[in-house]
Amino acid sequence: MRLLFLGDVMGRAGRQAVIGGLPALREAWRLDFVVVNGENATNGRGLNAGHARALLEAGADVLTLGDHAFDQKDMLQFADAEPRIIRPLNVAKSAPGQGARVFTDARGRKVLVAQALGQVFMKQPYDDPFSALDRVLNTHRLGGAVQAALVDIHCEATSEKMAVGHFCDGRASLVVGTHTHVPTADAMILPGGTGYLSDAGMCGDYLSVIGMEKDEPMRRFVTGMPGARFEPATGEATLSGVYVETDDRTGRATRIEMVRQGGRLREAGV
Repeated sequence: MRLLFLGDVMGRAGRQAVIGGLPALREAWRLDFVVVNGENATNGRGLNAGHARALLEAGADVLTLGDHAFDQKDMLQFADAEPRIIRPLNVAKSAPGQGARVFTDARGRKVLVAQALGQVFMKQPYDDPFSALDRVLNTHRLGGAVQAALVDIHCEATSEKMAVGHFCDGRASLVVGTHTHVPTADAMILPGGTGYLSDAGMCGDYLSVIGMEKDEPMRRFVTGMPGARFEPATGEATLSGVYVETDDRTGRATRIEMVRQGGRLREAGV
């Protein structure tokens, strides 16, 4: 199976890059399944229903969220109505939507998509991501109930992301980190056959401070004083993410490549 995961979509620039670029990638790379983290797609904070529909129509099979999952209030209803939205497993039990779900690709193969929030350096005291993921992966076993399994671990600390990768090794096809918006260079296949990348990076303008117009963040760092609101950067965006090929029989990764398309971080495609 050919899987593509795209990192945090950041504002209008990120949306336009995904909407404009994903259809061609699906065709050129003969992608079977695409997951996009959309939690910053609406003005840099959260995802509204209209922008979610646009990303899905562009070719995303599933959209994951994150700690800003419900910053846009219409997502409170939309997450229940749209099964292709995955919010974190370990938020409040009363939260709308689901944190994991099994999907079916065009050839009838089952794909599990799950997301969890980390605990280290995060602003909220989220529930334990390890036990939450353990329950899901034990229920939907790789190479048995599902032919592929993708875990989006949304957190600050690379150490916590790495620990989740090893914890899921052999039970997921891919564990990929999101949230920090800075792509890492450690794509690898772990000993048990799980593809791993600490952070997919963002789909957004990298001539910025993690996707925000750079002047206001710089002012706050230099002076310690706010002067204006943060605004998403609007220059040419880079599509950032990870491409994985898996064995249909075992669900294990056989190939993993970082993806950088367009913008300031462009590089050769898969």
